[in-house]
Amino acid sequence: MGKVLSIVARKANRYNVESRAQKVISQDKPEPAPKFKANQADLERILNEHPDLVKQLNRKDQVLDDNLKAVFVTSRDPSIMTTESTGKSLPADRTSTEDFEFGHLEPIKVSRGRCTLRQALKFIGDHQTSPTEWTATRIAADYYLKESVVSNILEHFKAFEVHIPPEALDKRKKILQPANKSKLLE
Repeated sequence: MGKVLSIVARKANRYNVESRAQKVISQDKPEPAPKFKANQADLERILNEHPDLVKQLNRKDQVLDDNLKAVFVTSRDPSIMTTESTGKSLPADRTSTEDFEFGHLEPIKVSRGRCTLRQALKFIGDHQTSPTEWTATRIAADYYLKESVVSNILEHFKAFEVHIPPEALDKRKKILQPANKSKLLE
């Protein structure tokens, strides 16, 4: 129902548009918008205080007009920079730069109390492989980090591990093991 009403309203708005536009265009002078009473009072007060203001605003200032006539604007197409005009040759290596391993440039120097992503992944992996050897205390001492921060990192972050369900593992072993060696020789 809403679509039907919008189509009807659109057609009604567009009815006789050209003649209505011609009527507005053919008027001699458009009516100014009505002014607020406060603005009208201010305007009358200013005109009473300065009666020559209207004459001064309507008069052409000859100095400003001469300055405007002295201004000239010229435009040109900028010259296209070519290798011959600059004397420089194009770069010989046009290959794109390689992406960084972890998506950003690693800093060369790391301040105390901080570690890079590579270092964090290394000590997380070391802790997962042998948690008794790589404790939070040892990692904090090796990388100059706070022990509480390291223990939180080790608690909340883990390196990727692959977990294969036992059924899929059994099926994979059957596929990899030949059922009969004689069939392979044929």
